[in-house]
Amino acid sequence: MGQRGGAWRAERPDGRPDRRPPGGPVPAPGPDGEPPRVRAGTDAGRISHTWTLVRALPVLLVVGAVAYDLATPPDFTAAPLFTAAPLVAAPLFSLRGTFLTGLLTLAALLAVRLRFGLRIGIGSVTEVVTVATVVVIALLINVLVRRSDERLASARQIAEAAQRAVLPEPEARIGALEVAARYEAAQEGASIGGDLYAVQDTPHGVRLVVGDVRGKGMGAVAAVAVLIGAFREAAEQEATVEAVARRLERALAREGARRGGLDAFEGFTTAVLAEIPHDGESVRIVHRGHPPPLLLHADGTLAVLAAENPALPLGMGDLDARPDRAGTVDFPAGSTLLFHTDGLSEARDRHGRFYEPAERLAGRTFRDPEALLTALATSVRRYTGGALADDMALLAVRRPRETAGLLEHGDEE
Repeated sequence: MGQRGGAWRAERPDGRPDRRPPGGPVPAPGPDGEPPRVRAGTDAGRISHTWTLVRALPVLLVVGAVAYDLATPPDFTAAPLFTAAPLVAAPLFSLRGTFLTGLLTLAALLAVRLRFGLRIGIGSVTEVVTVATVVVIALLINVLVRRSDERLASARQIAEAAQRAVLPEPEARIGALEVAARYEAAQEGASIGGDLYAVQDTPHGVRLVVGDVRGKGMGAVAAVAVLIGAFREAAEQEATVEAVARRLERALAREGARRGGLDAFEGFTTAVLAEIPHDGESVRIVHRGHPPPLLLHADGTLAVLAAENPALPLGMGDLDARPDRAGTVDFPAGSTLLFHTDGLSEARDRHGRFYEPAERLAGRTFRDPEALLTALATSVRRYTGGALADDMALLAVRRPRETAGLLEHGDEE
């Protein structure tokens, strides 16, 4: 959502317009209107139990094979179970563990044959040779799996280094504000994508941007790098936050033209930009098709800061020539601004219901921005069962109570 005319409205958590004054708080729900609490799920415990069972499977196969051979006549064989044990162990255990599983399998097979007098015949020899061959194959599979894991770990480290270089963690204190940021990847172990955030203290106030680039992978990361670089420069040089938005628009247009192809026509970025002056208790916000930020007051009441008129995302400015107009909202001492990407608001539970951050946060207070983001990330992970559909970037900015009356760059009066 965005704004072109400067008129603001608050939205209720259910999406219906609320005619309170701009930036007015949404009352915390009472006992009857309390949003449902997220129960601690049992998914982590189930995963742990499943993983324990899987790791025990090679031994269970050997035990099952021995029991089968002992319970059946000598002409019956449990060779398929014996051969399966080392193959199952190969991707699960270390090389030593796979080797020991192979030895256990061969020892169990020989013990069973001794139980029946170890009659030397073509069947027995074939059975032992088959299991021994499978053990060797399992060892080779284990080596290949470990090498693949090492290459994957190296690629992840490189991706994480690139992510940190493009999207560095902001300082905990910027100007007179407390700041916390978090990037939650949809896939476990992945930490690179198209969500972005940046905060910068400038002569014009503390300026920030939160956005979401269309697409994934290295193409999206390249666009993130362009936007972050353009924001860092424009935030220092431009006199207004509207001018910063225009600079980002031009930077993304140049990047789209350079990349060519489909991205030149369909590449865009949803974003919200904000400017928090060093003096006073207000914030100026420009929306470019991005989920609206939330204002959490010190008493637990909450306001959804949505623009009156929608605006097109960055990269689509040629479709709408109207200039950006930032809206101004009160940002009192003790309150916190929460910016997020749609990975939060579009997260779903197993029944397909969307996560509602305004409902989940209304009536709650947090000691600092980091505590807010930790609680929010935990809540959405539980809500979705640990499986996010999209990456999620969170940025929280708090104006401490002691900042009231501070002058330029947080210097005391």
